[in-house]
Amino acid sequence: MSLWEYANPVKFMRLSGAVLPWVSVAAAVTLVVGLIWGFSTPEDYKQGSTVKIMFLHVPAAMMAINIWVMMLVASLIWIIRRHHVSALAAKAAAPVGAVMTVIALVTGAIWGQPMWGTWWEWDPRLTSFLILFLFYLGYIALWSAVENPDNAADLTGVLCLVGSVFALLSRYAVNFWNQGLHQGATISVAPGDRISSAYSYPLYMCMLAFFLLFLALLLVRTRTEIRRRRTAALIAREVRP
Repeated sequence: MSLWEYANPVKFMRLSGAVLPWVSVAAAVTLVVGLIWGFSTPEDYKQGSTVKIMFLHVPAAMMAINIWVMMLVASLIWIIRRHHVSALAAKAAAPVGAVMTVIALVTGAIWGQPMWGTWWEWDPRLTSFLILFLFYLGYIALWSAVENPDNAADLTGVLCLVGSVFALLSRYAVNFWNQGLHQGATISVAPGDRISSAYSYPLYMCMLAFFLLFLALLLVRTRTEIRRRRTAALIAREVRP
C-alpha cells in the first residue's frame, strides 16, 4: 500500500470519514484535560498567574508555524505531482493557521503587558510572526481572488514558499537576534534552564490537544473542499452545451 493512494479523493474521503470521529473525540478530551490541568497549576514565583497564558500561547504559536510548514509540503506535492487533495488540504489548513496565529499574538500581548510593560514590541520574533499572519491573510485572499482552482493552487503554492522564510524566522528569531525581548525556548533537548515539570506536563497535553484539534479541523475542511469541487464540476457539466 502506498501513501499516494490517499491522494485519490474517493480513498481520502473513505479514510478520513472513518478517522474523523476518533480524532474529534481525542481532541475534545485532551483539550479539556489540558486546559483544566494547566490553569490549575500553582502561580509562578516571578510571573504569578500570568504564566498560565502559556497553555494557550505556546500551543497556538507552535501550530501557527507548523501549519504553514504543512501547507508548504502540501503545496510542493501539488506543484510536483499535481494531486488535488494536497492542494485542497493546504487551502483548508490556512484559515485554521490564521486563527492560531491570532491566538498566539493576542495571548502574547496579554502576557507581554505585565512582563514587559507594553502590549507590543517590535521584537524580531514578534515582528516576523505578525508578517506570517499577513502571509496567511494573503494566501486566503489569493485563493478567493483566482477563479480557476488549479491556477489558484499554483499561485498560492509560490506564496507559501515565500512565506516559509517568515515561518522559519518566527521559529528561530531568538537564536538569530539575541537582543530581542522574547525569551528562548524552555522546552528543548539542549542544556539550559528548563520549565518546571509542574508546568511542562500540562503544557505537553495542551500541545497534543491543539495538534489533534487542528487535525480534526483539517479533515473536516478538506472533506468540505472536496465536496465543493465535486459540486462545481457537476454544475459545470450540466450547463455545458
